[in-house]
Amino acid sequence: MRFEQLPTPCYVVDEGLVEKNLKILNGVMERTGCKIILAQKAFSMYKMYPLIAEYLSGTTASGLFEARLGYEEMGKENHVFAPAYREDEIDEIISICDHIIFNSFSQVEKFKAKVLQAGKKVGLRINPECSTQDGHAIYDPCSPGSRFGVTKEQFRPELLEGVSGLHFHTLCQQNSDDLATTLQAVEEKFGQWLPQMEWINFGGGHHITKEDYNISLLEDCIKRMQEKYGLEVYLEPGEAVALNAGYLVTTVLDTIQNGIEIAILDTSASCHMPDVLEMPYRPPLFDSGEAGEKPFLYRLGGQTCMAGDVIGDYSFDQPLKSGDRLVFGDMAIYSMVKNTTFNGMALPAIAVQDKDGDCQVVREFGYQDFKMRLS
Repeated sequence: MRFEQLPTPCYVVDEGLVEKNLKILNGVMERTGCKIILAQKAFSMYKMYPLIAEYLSGTTASGLFEARLGYEEMGKENHVFAPAYREDEIDEIISICDHIIFNSFSQVEKFKAKVLQAGKKVGLRINPECSTQDGHAIYDPCSPGSRFGVTKEQFRPELLEGVSGLHFHTLCQQNSDDLATTLQAVEEKFGQWLPQMEWINFGGGHHITKEDYNISLLEDCIKRMQEKYGLEVYLEPGEAVALNAGYLVTTVLDTIQNGIEIAILDTSASCHMPDVLEMPYRPPLFDSGEAGEKPFLYRLGGQTCMAGDVIGDYSFDQPLKSGDRLVFGDMAIYSMVKNTTFNGMALPAIAVQDKDGDCQVVREFGYQDFKMRLS
């Protein structure tokens, strides 16, 4: 099937572009000896896991179901972090995960013995209280009052027995200069305990596969932790794995006018690209421009009843009409994993584009996918 024959709305993940990203990440691993694992919260398309497994060391999860997915579909190293664990899930989590990372010393005290008895690694998330975010407050784990990680004030070194590694996650779509700043804060606040650790996890948010990313500085940061403290270093990027490697193909259903030309699409910001509203974020759209850049300006909106279900204002060379296809870029990450069926919206189909340009629809959704979540 060719791209133009796909049903809409449809996510399309480009296998060749994913592999291009993986080669960059694998290069960091080969040059430094660190381990990079996939953060499934950004990209959980397990159809691609065999390819990812060729280049990365495993997966990381935010809870039981993601942990099961990584265990079942990739079968390599499997890490997990959650702000707190449920007692009715912890035994299964321990059975399928290699590193279980806790958010507090109280959780360490509660579950450490079980983890160690199973021969698994106990980790602790720390909060270096070093915010390097700009405009992404919703994704800033170091914001005041954050529920993530143990601060220096709350640190209890007398409870570190059995804890083999420290984990921090402070970045979101950021370059390695922010990692270097964060590492300095980590050393200042927690450096005295690093020599007794076996490993350190730099978390995610590293835009390693973005064109302007400073990979050399990243590798310097990794080597510093390895050489100074003898630590094994983990990174767990999510979107870097599938950055700019996917599309959302949509169709214009209607155009209306209300002070501005408006195009209604068969997709939804709220249901299918929620980061547009949460970040906020303006997704790239092929053959379009900013307002005023091209002669015909449209506000693109979804089918739902929510007034704010608006993707953004885009300009075009020609007027839009019903039946036109629009293709959004960078739609592999934080899209499928965040989908909802609000208003009974159908979930987009999922397709893979191979290196020859052929597309295969690997999943389609219907009414039962909406109904099964209700009662």
